[in-house]
Amino acid sequence: MKAKPKVLIIYTGGTIGMIKDPVTGTLSNVDFNLISHHVPEINRLNIEIDSVSFSEPVDSSEISPDHWIEIAQTIDKNYTNYNGFVVLHGSDTMAFTAAALSFMLDGLQKPVIFTGSQLPIGVIRTDGKENLITALEIAAATNDEGKSLVTEVAVYFDYKLLRGNRCTKDSAEHFEAFRSPNYPELASAGVHLQYFEDEMYRSPSKDLSYKSEINSRIGLVKLYPGIPFGLYRHVFNRDTTDAVVLETFGAGNAPKNPEMYAILKSFIQDGGIVLNITQCSSGSVQQGLYHTSSEFNKLGVISGGDMTTEAAITKLMVLVDANNPSESIEKITENLRGERSDS
Repeated sequence: MKAKPKVLIIYTGGTIGMIKDPVTGTLSNVDFNLISHHVPEINRLNIEIDSVSFSEPVDSSEISPDHWIEIAQTIDKNYTNYNGFVVLHGSDTMAFTAAALSFMLDGLQKPVIFTGSQLPIGVIRTDGKENLITALEIAAATNDEGKSLVTEVAVYFDYKLLRGNRCTKDSAEHFEAFRSPNYPELASAGVHLQYFEDEMYRSPSKDLSYKSEINSRIGLVKLYPGIPFGLYRHVFNRDTTDAVVLETFGAGNAPKNPEMYAILKSFIQDGGIVLNITQCSSGSVQQGLYHTSSEFNKLGVISGGDMTTEAAITKLMVLVDANNPSESIEKITENLRGERSDS
């Protein structure tokens, strides 16, 4: 008989792992070793399931790079023993963690599926059960040759599988909480699970490795009309900052602000990196297309193409060498894990 696929659940915290006491109404954490008691449907899956939890469940607003490293270490440690991994995570920062893991894990040949829920798994109308069940199915899915159908970091939420470094949380109240504005879904769950294999990322490397050093010296500045750029001068201080994501207007445009130009020029000349992404919900930076962004090319600002804010920030955090940031520019402009369309 064909052996059952093995999937490891990694529980970090978040709404999905909560159950409500029917008497007091208070919420407490699920013991995922007993998850089948709360979601008996998973007993009908032809999957061998194990689980491991953070020592203390973490609310998604408290997630830090140290937690990203812990997830990566857990996957690396258990990589040969499982066919896939399901990471249960609070939805608020899930897109950041999924994007970060996509850049941290090199040579991934198995699925790492993030999921969570908008309502606790112990609530009658929860979306958590379907999200968990289907995420497990996807993590265990193989082709006719017995190889994993999905070989990247992805987010499954409300019947859609999205690339981890392409999605963003879109709603705080709807079950359809995530969207992927510039890239199609990888799979769709209806009556059948439909996979779109042509859209999936395949790593050219076959050996898993992970990056365990994260650079948190990354800034984020969002432009707005009338912005007094001098207020943000401290963000562009090379003593404390190695790179800054600049959220600009439309296709990468900014006001003709001499103070801004001077600050950016000084920061870049001192070895800092500035990555230009659009603050629009979809579309791409086309730096230099309009006169208002052509100055960026002269200053050495890097176009971020159609990357999400989450992908831009985490890519810099994973790739930028704190000792010599400018040496990281070549990799930053590459399309490393399918996170951008224009390179």
